[in-house]
Amino acid sequence: MQKNQLTILYILIFIGIGMAGYAIWKTPNTITVSPEANVQMLQTMPIPSRDTIRLFDLPSELTFAGEKVPLEIPDVKERLEREIYVNAYWQSNMILLMKRSTKFLPEIEEILKAENVPEDFKYLAMAESGLMNVASPAGAKGFWQILESTGKEYGLEISKDVDERYNLGKATVAATDYLKKAHRKFGDWTAVAASYNIGQSGFARRQSDQFSKNYYDLYLNDETSRYLFRILAFKVIFENPKAFGFHLRESDYYRNPELRTVTVNSDVKDLARWARQQGSTYKDLKLFNPWLRDKDLNVKRSKTYQIVLPK
Repeated sequence: MQKNQLTILYILIFIGIGMAGYAIWKTPNTITVSPEANVQMLQTMPIPSRDTIRLFDLPSELTFAGEKVPLEIPDVKERLEREIYVNAYWQSNMILLMKRSTKFLPEIEEILKAENVPEDFKYLAMAESGLMNVASPAGAKGFWQILESTGKEYGLEISKDVDERYNLGKATVAATDYLKKAHRKFGDWTAVAASYNIGQSGFARRQSDQFSKNYYDLYLNDETSRYLFRILAFKVIFENPKAFGFHLRESDYYRNPELRTVTVNSDVKDLARWARQQGSTYKDLKLFNPWLRDKDLNVKRSKTYQIVLPK
């Protein structure tokens, strides 16, 4: 009995759907569009243009740290274009990187100049970290992605309380020392940049195995092969932002507040309480001094630290 009732119910549903469809089909259209209106509508519709997905023009000439990039080599041109398109069309990342850059690039540029390292190496820091205090799975940390062993070798303090790889000024000085040592080894800045990714010994081994010292002639792993071109892409885009569709106003860029320096030469047992005593907050203390890694600060004899806080 229940089966027969269910069958009848399905039949009634199908009949109802059919009748509704027939009624809709028989209903005359209430809206008519003249041929002239059709033409006008088509003329006003947006037409896909080259500006929607743009092709970018490469610079006719390009240098890195004063050294010529051989754009006449098809492989070099293609590798550069790849990184330009990847980064230019990752608009959210590039916009934030541009906005963030004004907080950190002036200090990096000042140190590079003082240490006689070409300014183009600021783009290496961008490629390494996006100008953020990040940590890699391998344990490299900070803007310059310095390993613990390398940091200690170049004079950075790395302990439970303090990790100066997160101190932009000191880490940049350490990075310049590393870069200058590499330049004494390789003799050109392009090789120096590549060796920052693969290591000085690794890059020297590739040079020896392939009988060439020129980075652009070497067959390298994918990461190192792309590495210098990622740096070059940042340089090209940052130096010509409007050509790549980035129209930031001066007010769009992030700025640090005016800062003051407090010298500390004795233990601080509670940094949150200490920050309050300085008329600041624990959040500001950590934001502007990311190298402070614990809740306390133990100060060795004759050691001093410079802690910066907003005025």
